[in-house]
Amino acid sequence: MPALTAAATFFSLSSNHQNPNKPQCSSLPNLPFNFKTLNPNTIITTTTFKTLTPLKSSTSSDVDPTSSSTTPISAASSFSLKSRLRNGETLYGIFLLSFSPTLAEISGLAGYDFAVVDMEHGPGGITEALNCLRALASTQTPAIIRLPETCPTWAKKALDLGPQGIMFPMVESPKMAKKAVSYCRFPPEGIRGSAHTVVRASSYGIDEGYLSNYGDELLIMCQVESEEGVKKADEIAAVDGVDCIQMGPLDLSASMGYLWDPGHKKVREMMRAAEKAVLGSKKGGGGAYLAGFSMPHDGPIDLKSRGYNMVAGTVDVGLFRSAAVDDVKKFKMSLVQGSDDEEEHDKDADEKYWSE
Repeated sequence: MPALTAAATFFSLSSNHQNPNKPQCSSLPNLPFNFKTLNPNTIITTTTFKTLTPLKSSTSSDVDPTSSSTTPISAASSFSLKSRLRNGETLYGIFLLSFSPTLAEISGLAGYDFAVVDMEHGPGGITEALNCLRALASTQTPAIIRLPETCPTWAKKALDLGPQGIMFPMVESPKMAKKAVSYCRFPPEGIRGSAHTVVRASSYGIDEGYLSNYGDELLIMCQVESEEGVKKADEIAAVDGVDCIQMGPLDLSASMGYLWDPGHKKVREMMRAAEKAVLGSKKGGGGAYLAGFSMPHDGPIDLKSRGYNMVAGTVDVGLFRSAAVDDVKKFKMSLVQGSDDEEEHDKDADEKYWSE
């Protein structure tokens, strides 16, 4: 019985980790974004169960892979990215290029609404991405995986990890977008390979309702980041199954011949045209949400003011780089300042001596 009691305690903890009465921080200013809050004062209760039943239904496993089956799916899905977007929230996130589980965990604890594990430009593969997803799951932060390329093999391996979103790079036509969607769906709707009985996405087969609802809360994102893609942004956004268009300002500027100047007037004009096309696709009740990455010349607040639904404000590597450079600079400057102060002190001492 002690072992059963311990197990029951664990399941009791997992089913009570979200406290609807959690205290709110009244000292925070009114911000233009809705941030996720965490409750550090979770109360652990001890209850003895006669049996532990498998999960019957869930949303995506990166949010809470250990949820009890007693949690209604409606309650769980209310915190998903797609449901929050449907509710009109503007979500603020971070890109993770370091593939450090520690930085991923810190990002989640900091309160980002989502984190993009970047397999396109980061050095990690599937195993490293899995470690980041587990770290994010511990903080109840939804994970999105950006693929190295738009192909069925990478999509299959990424989706089996159970992210809440998947991002396909360099989508330039509605035909490519339709293929991307097909990579996310099992036959006959798509061509995704199936190992749903044993992969993490289905809680290793414990989630009996996985096949019934796996697509309900999966956020499928297509990146528009070339002149060709911008010209067809409205058609890409209208493809059935495409939930969100992610703008790519750096690759777009490079494709236009302005690699070193993403803030060039012509690049900005092209970006605005794509933004209007995507935002216009939602007016008829369908279409896609708009996501983007802030730049020095185009900050998070600027993106939000233009109607972006998802805003990525920074990269983990960039944050650490800036903090490290600033830290070293402050110390080096203090040495220079200290040397100047010593010289001035010595000069004052000499003048005082001779004046006496």
